Amino acid sequence: MARLDVYANPDATERRHTPYFVDVQNDYIGDIDARVVIPLRREAAFGPRARDLHPLLEVAGEPVVLDTPAIGAVPAAELRKCVGELRDACAEIQEALDALFGAY
Repeated sequence: MARLDVYANPDATERRHTPYFVDVQNDYIGDIDARVVIPLRREAAFGPRARDLHPLLEVAGEPVVLDTPAIGAVPAAELRKCVGELRDACAEIQEALDALFGAY
């Protein structure tokens, strides 16, 4: 597992509106049983976005919204299917995290 890898949402019922999670945990913290992730929600199902907190990204050709305030931890064992990565969006993701945590 690596920072900014994208995983399919393990909960089939939620996948309709939240198909993915992006791992935002530091790569140097890999020996714990959970990963810190941010949900990636379908743009069409999201509604109004706060510019800094909810950047529009793309996974597998699909526009998705980074729902930064919904950050949380998921057991690493549940993140089974890596479907891509968002390293090219690193600056946007970091800006969203900075907006959330006040690191301006």
